[in-house]
Amino acid sequence: MGPVLAGFLQLLALTGALALAYVPLGNYMAKVYSSDQHWRVEKWIYKGIGANPDAEMRWSAYLRGVLAFSAVSVLFLYLLQRLQGVLPGSLGFSSIEPAQAFNTAASFVTNTNWQSYYGEQAMGHVVQTAGLAVQNFVSAAVGIAVAVALVRGFARSRTGELGNFWSDLVRGTIRILVPGAAVAAIVLVACGAIQNFSGIHEVGQFFNGHGMGGHQQWNGGAVASQEAIKEFGTNGGGYFNANSAHPFENPTPFTNLFEIFLLLVIPFSLTRTFGVMVGSVKQGYAILATMATIWVGFVVLMMWTEFAHHGPALQLAGGAMEGKEVRFGVGSSSIFAVSTTLTSTGAVDSFHSSFTGLGGGITMLGMMLGEIAPGGTGSGLYGMLIMAVIAVFIAGLMVGRTPEYLGKKIGSREIKLAACYILITPALVLIFTAVSMALPTPPHSMLNSGAHGFSEILYAFTSASNNNGSAFAGLNANTDWFNTMTGLAMILGRFLPMIFVLALAGSLAEQTPVPATAGTLRTEKPLFTGLLVGAILIITGLTYFPALALGPLAEGLAS
Repeated sequence: MGPVLAGFLQLLALTGALALAYVPLGNYMAKVYSSDQHWRVEKWIYKGIGANPDAEMRWSAYLRGVLAFSAVSVLFLYLLQRLQGVLPGSLGFSSIEPAQAFNTAASFVTNTNWQSYYGEQAMGHVVQTAGLAVQNFVSAAVGIAVAVALVRGFARSRTGELGNFWSDLVRGTIRILVPGAAVAAIVLVACGAIQNFSGIHEVGQFFNGHGMGGHQQWNGGAVASQEAIKEFGTNGGGYFNANSAHPFENPTPFTNLFEIFLLLVIPFSLTRTFGVMVGSVKQGYAILATMATIWVGFVVLMMWTEFAHHGPALQLAGGAMEGKEVRFGVGSSSIFAVSTTLTSTGAVDSFHSSFTGLGGGITMLGMMLGEIAPGGTGSGLYGMLIMAVIAVFIAGLMVGRTPEYLGKKIGSREIKLAACYILITPALVLIFTAVSMALPTPPHSMLNSGAHGFSEILYAFTSASNNNGSAFAGLNANTDWFNTMTGLAMILGRFLPMIFVLALAGSLAEQTPVPATAGTLRTEKPLFTGLLVGAILIITGLTYFPALALGPLAEGLAS
């Protein structure tokens, strides 16, 4: 079997597995967020935090809950890292420096999981499990909660109430993420991923280029359990520096495909949840079709760029194998790279800096789209629904009719909120990149010069601002400048958009539904799916094309 055929067969198997999970998982999540019953363990949590889960919240109160919980989480994780040197189970590692501790705290609380440290050489068992792994669960639950609040805005009428943030947070964690991650962890352990609390082991006798000698230090950890929620919650932070290219995290081709399935299954299935909650599963299928069209298109394009190799060395290797694991190959690495950058996962099983020039550009473009195909847990759905509002508005301008979506009028207030949402992230990416290139010191962190070096910094702030977390490699991000600036980009890129999402949800929930007429745009039809895909690609292309032309496009066309 050739590598190209193997890659497409893996894509087919992955698509089939996602299709099988779509309806049951989507329906289950809709039931979770529509139920008025509380589990006993949930009642204990509500009592412990002093929350009333049955109290409905307007968008401003819901937002305050999101921001307050996230602020406390950042502070807790920051202090845990600063105190690591005196905590048990630290494996002898010292406390994390202030700038890096801030960066890591901001990273994991915002569901970004950008890492400017070597996991196996910096974080002990307590920080990994009580700090980073916990945030993997709750940050994902926050994203789903905000998406559900927006869905309620479309589903409800003549009320400004969007549900209860604390109830949505706890239910998402207890009923969806914990059981799903537990099952996934068992699968990973059965397939060879490690799960222990062992200390550091010194392993010797490696070939050092001249002969046998030298040694390495390896430490164990609760890797499988963290790997499971890392993918299932679209987090992405690796227990080891090599991330999902490390055999302790991702030992076989099967686990590699399984991890891709994990990072895609909730974002895709949330479109079914959306359809059920608004009372029209066809609307969910339209959003699903948009996401799937972009995802499949990007995967095929990535495979083409990586298999369309030149020169005898690349031909003998079966593709552009630099920076890719032999046990995965070009096809599986391409699927992983596209899936992790089109979601907010950021996990990697290969190094994106080593992809072809155009291949690296595809990973960047996936993040620049806003990670909405299918996007992160929750963030992908609410990002796509914002783009749907924009597409409906564009269609209304074309025919001279007041735009409507799901029976709600898209007036000046709604379109202003949607426009602010789509402008925030590009502004963060381009401003932070421009400042970093203009100042004398930050460019010294680049390993490469020219177009590829520019791509390293552009990728870093694209990843941080879009809460992705993957890195282009080559860039030394462990400096005070990059730790601070990427930390700020992650916080602003996560919470500023949420303000406009929740404000839009509150505005929609207050409206009285308008009946559909002969002139109403049918948003469940293929025509709207095509319009939505076009709007996404055109808006992103116009925004980022100059920056892409200076980086990956210049490099790709020159090679």
